[in-house]
Amino acid sequence: MRRLRSHPSLSARPITLELDGRTVPALEGEPVACALLAAGERVFARSVKYHRPRAPYCMSAACSQCLMRVDGIPNLYTCQVPARAGMRLERQNAYPTAKVDIFGAIDFLFPRGLDHHEMFAGVPVAEQVMAKVARHLAGLGLLPERAPPERAPAETLTTRVAIVGGGAAGSNAAETLARRGVPYFLCERDEVLGGRLLLGAGAPVLAVGANARVRTRASAFGLYADQAGRYLAVVGVTPEGPRLTKVYAERFLLAPGGHASVLPFENNDLPGVYSGKAAGVLLARHGLVAGEQVALVGHGGDLYALARQFEAAGSKVVAVVDLRGVPPADAPEHACHGTVLKAFGHAKGRVSGLGFQVSGKQRKVPCDAIIVCLPSSPSFELARQGGARVSWSAGMDSFVVEADAEGRTSGSGVFVAGDVLGERSAEAAAASGQRTADFIASELA
Repeated sequence: MRRLRSHPSLSARPITLELDGRTVPALEGEPVACALLAAGERVFARSVKYHRPRAPYCMSAACSQCLMRVDGIPNLYTCQVPARAGMRLERQNAYPTAKVDIFGAIDFLFPRGLDHHEMFAGVPVAEQVMAKVARHLAGLGLLPERAPPERAPAETLTTRVAIVGGGAAGSNAAETLARRGVPYFLCERDEVLGGRLLLGAGAPVLAVGANARVRTRASAFGLYADQAGRYLAVVGVTPEGPRLTKVYAERFLLAPGGHASVLPFENNDLPGVYSGKAAGVLLARHGLVAGEQVALVGHGGDLYALARQFEAAGSKVVAVVDLRGVPPADAPEHACHGTVLKAFGHAKGRVSGLGFQVSGKQRKVPCDAIIVCLPSSPSFELARQGGARVSWSAGMDSFVVEADAEGRTSGSGVFVAGDVLGERSAEAAAASGQRTADFIASELA
């Protein structure tokens, strides 16, 4: 993976990491996954059951394909761990190595799937042996090499509005509440605020107000209630380790965005297949170009916008396969309406080509990266836990949270904004956050 020579990220201090005993260059503070991709590392781990090669897909800690052992701690999302000089990285779930894993033969020995629950079931001795073998073949790495530190005591905060998500919707909601003089707490699992607004050229980082409490690298995992009222459960990263914060609030504004969607086609799990959002983040925020010969598949405006960004970065776009309709007149040269059939890969597991069908004819193009550009799948889980109704939207091909024009849901005091209502442009998401925050501020006045 190539670094853009003039990207601002290059101003960071050069450091080195240790990967399976070998030195790897990196830039201080960048996600470990970015450093490894830039160093040409394609295989990060092996899948639990079939030991297929795995590498980053979403770059947002949602796909589990970049898990590694870091400084003796297993199963960390390397797309979220900042690089630090001397950091020790180890690949997991492979023997003897992740690049050459002999257990990858499982896929060939059991082409119709391996069901270890029924294999030798009821056969004396053999049943016990098979269960033991299955446990050794599967799993997500060894236990930590040292005991975890003492947990920091839980923190309790009280505010008027608790906001989840600091993307386009959440940041604009925060800015609106600050302007209206409403105290709030905002948590964002990323290290910076702005979300997709940061992917555009020169997009500003939004101000969040002086009367705010803002936590980055902090994830909300639950909306609960006790004798003191309803609270948001948040785990944040601190120098002392993870810390739980209970945030009691009068209103909860949930704008967590969405998960990267997956397109079903043969070999869609090969290293070198990225979500559109991941490719955009790598390119805009970290100055990393996913491939030199890139094929894009999906639908929507982001499909063509990302194709143009790759061309501007010096990559050759070998195909743009629109799954929904005829490409617009200004689409890249190799754009077409078609159906994706298969990703091809080298023996070491990386992408080497894409097969698709156009007008009943099959085509294959060589490429070293496949970008899947689909609308994100709304992160409705927290809203549903808070009492909001969730329904299937055939038009958006996903589950979405039901809410009125002001973002009010059926959950008491629970509001939503942005892509949790169904994917929309960054500008529309920002407007949604502002509109909902204005309504909340009026309610609390």
